[in-house]
Amino acid sequence: MRRELISDKQGIAIVALFLSGSTSVFVTGLEAEKDVWLAIILAMVMVLPMITIFARLHHIYPDENIFDIMEKCLGKYIGKIVMIVFTWYSFFWAADVLNNYGFFMKEVSLVETPTIVTIIMLAMLCIFCLKKGIEVLGRWSEFFIIISIISILISIVLISPKMNMNNIKPVMVKGIKPVLKGSISVFMQPFVQISAFTMVFSSFKTKKSSYRVYFIGLFIGGLLTLLIAVTNILVIGPKEALRTYYPSYVAVSRMNIGDFLQRLEVIIAMVFVLGGFVKISILILSTIKGLVKLLGLKDYRFIITPIILLIINLSYFQYDNVMHYFRFNSYIWSCYFFPFQIVLPVIIWIAAEIKELR
Repeated sequence: MRRELISDKQGIAIVALFLSGSTSVFVTGLEAEKDVWLAIILAMVMVLPMITIFARLHHIYPDENIFDIMEKCLGKYIGKIVMIVFTWYSFFWAADVLNNYGFFMKEVSLVETPTIVTIIMLAMLCIFCLKKGIEVLGRWSEFFIIISIISILISIVLISPKMNMNNIKPVMVKGIKPVLKGSISVFMQPFVQISAFTMVFSSFKTKKSSYRVYFIGLFIGGLLTLLIAVTNILVIGPKEALRTYYPSYVAVSRMNIGDFLQRLEVIIAMVFVLGGFVKISILILSTIKGLVKLLGLKDYRFIITPIILLIINLSYFQYDNVMHYFRFNSYIWSCYFFPFQIVLPVIIWIAAEIKELR
């Protein structure tokens, strides 16, 4: 397979957009209510060991992704079995994120448009980008991460008159338990989802680049997630944030400066679409990389279109409606994806360290 090399800046931009894209419209960790900011900070600390493991795998096996590492560390047969379940996991996840995008567009703007239409539109864009390679996605992300950051900061400044500091006070009024629950929620969504990059990233400029990409990407993505969450709580409060599917969109819709500057929800929608495009592209690419390894193919580009068409089909039948989608992601997601995002990567890392010592 052709070696695909991205710069550290491009890798950081991809990770940051991946993390902050979905959380630009909805807030995780609301179990902590007023203390959601504390839950997010705690989750960033909690995920550091897993980030170190992901970066270490790239350090031990440069120029290889986790599918290559599986076969080397777990053996041919066990490695193939783990590859199959990992490929299914990324396939299912890609359809899930496509649904998130489709439901959002239908709920907030394209009300009369069938969800499948918006899903197909984004999927076609992913086909075009992925056929050009991850280098193009990296250059695209390097530019649009700046646009996203500026858009988020402008939104926060413009909506600041609507903020109420009492919405985050007093601190830890219900004790530490809600904060811990919220931090676990944020840990699972979105922070430990960085595990997806172990399936996609393979070639870095230096052995230390993986640490730089993962840690700085986490910091930028985590900081954006924190800013968005705190803004939502300050503007609409924790109770209303819990009642709505897309609290960021609701918060920004309240922006009204002199009856002249208003209806700027499009800013949040744009950030969500930019981040969603990156996230879906990475998950589709991880699915394709798994299939290429399983089937022993030399190049992945010719299977991009059929795989994306299959993902579109799964996304169409995956959830009945937006309520079903949020119920799954709120109550089942963590249990369903825990083995793929934590257990199996840790096992592979331990096997890699043992093999390295030998």
